[in-house]
Amino acid sequence: MKENPMREIRIEKVTLNMGCGSDQDKLKRAVKLLNMVSGQKPIITRTRKRTKFGMAQKKPIGAKVTLRKDRAEKFLKDVFSVVDKELKEGQINDGNFSIGIKEYIDLPNVKYDPDIGVIGLDVSITLERPGFRIKRRRIKKSRIGKKHLITKDETIQWLKKKFGVRIVGGG
Repeated sequence: MKENPMREIRIEKVTLNMGCGSDQDKLKRAVKLLNMVSGQKPIITRTRKRTKFGMAQKKPIGAKVTLRKDRAEKFLKDVFSVVDKELKEGQINDGNFSIGIKEYIDLPNVKYDPDIGVIGLDVSITLERPGFRIKRRRIKKSRIGKKHLITKDETIQWLKKKFGVRIVGGG
């Protein structure tokens, strides 16, 4: 018997993120790095309200890029080669997981740039099933059923099957 195609798990998006705080020089390097690694123009992230650390509202604090579809899957394969296809169980949640890359030069086909230096970035992956766009509607009653949500165990099984990732215990 065939599996229901609406239960199939796929990558919704891969988000590359770099937090820089109030260091504007680091922010410029982050924008250049994200552009080089992803081939897309990064978005500058800003504070939403005054922080406890004294940063005023709407001040730039980081940069991010969102990859989707084939570009996201290709980048994710490169990321798994950096971490030797191994993740800790604590990095995985219901339908999403995150990976930190300590140095961008570990990524395949990325050359060292002296203007950027050696810095790392965060990679967050969000998974979805067909029909998840219903969740994004503004109508209050449009919710997806609990059976359609992606559990942590399903995320782990998908990682093992799709990318051959080993899951190590601990957080």
